[in-house]
Amino acid sequence: MRRISAEDLTQLMREKLKKYGVDEEISSSCAKLMVENSLDGIYSHGINRFPKLISFLSKKYIKPQNKPSCICSFGAFEQWDGNLGMGTTNAKTCMDRTIEIARKYGIGCVALRNTNHWMRGGAYGLQAAEAGCIGICWTNTKPNMPAWGAKDCRIGNNPLIMCIPHKGGHIMVDAAMAQFSYGAIEEAKYACRLLPVHGGYDSDGNLSSDPVEIEKTGRVLPIGYWKGSGYSIVMDMIAACLANGNSTQELGKLGEDEFSMSQIFIAIDLKKSGGDPDEKINSIIEDLKGSIRVNEGQEILYPNEKATHTRIDNLQNGIPVEDKVWSQIQLL
Repeated sequence: MRRISAEDLTQLMREKLKKYGVDEEISSSCAKLMVENSLDGIYSHGINRFPKLISFLSKKYIKPQNKPSCICSFGAFEQWDGNLGMGTTNAKTCMDRTIEIARKYGIGCVALRNTNHWMRGGAYGLQAAEAGCIGICWTNTKPNMPAWGAKDCRIGNNPLIMCIPHKGGHIMVDAAMAQFSYGAIEEAKYACRLLPVHGGYDSDGNLSSDPVEIEKTGRVLPIGYWKGSGYSIVMDMIAACLANGNSTQELGKLGEDEFSMSQIFIAIDLKKSGGDPDEKINSIIEDLKGSIRVNEGQEILYPNEKATHTRIDNLQNGIPVEDKVWSQIQLL
């Protein structure tokens, strides 16, 4: 494994994207976001995902010159069409618009259809938090997870993001409805390590933490078993209905690859709530840190706290890149 500086990696990604017809503005924005994801340790939706992004450009699923457009507006709620443009910049544009609406009404919601993979959904939660807003967003996916009690994949692992602004480091949950996203499973496979807990089923139908076996069967495990399955189904219904876009079922009919998804962006302006949110959040964190530990040396972390430490290390020492991933990028 090698380490590459954020600046060098950004330049490399930007130049590769431009060779596939992506203009300067979009290639710069996309490269910056993917490097930011990698700096926070989310390699599965940063550097490791870059070869797949390029393959989607090659297959013409992504129309890199297309930009999202507003279809209709109803006060605090708007419906947008991504026009199959770059998923990262589509999502950033829609969260920017959601924040604008929240400034006016206190809360804003944009439903986006016909868009592409947004990489790390947490990037848009953090975008809202940087603007002083609570950010909530999610996306549907192609069928890549069995419903609870089923063997075949008919629901998506539909990531859900909730982010709260905080001066000491934004608080965020960014979680797929599967115990592990496919990106995290792939990352474990590249590193030749087992998952820390069961993440799916092997070929014999047994629960497994082996990423190779889980990839082979495609039977990932919903979080909370039936609860994750239920959340996935309802989130898909809300996104598809509000965006008037594709559901997970309809995405499955488009082929093996994943494009033209439906996404939801919500922003809530904390300034409208009154009081001092940071004071309340600090009190909650202080109480959390006072927990009785199972293991004496184990630190109790709030959601997204680990990413802050990882970012410091990666900025100082460079972003770690698996040799296999680096070879794929060089061959693009």
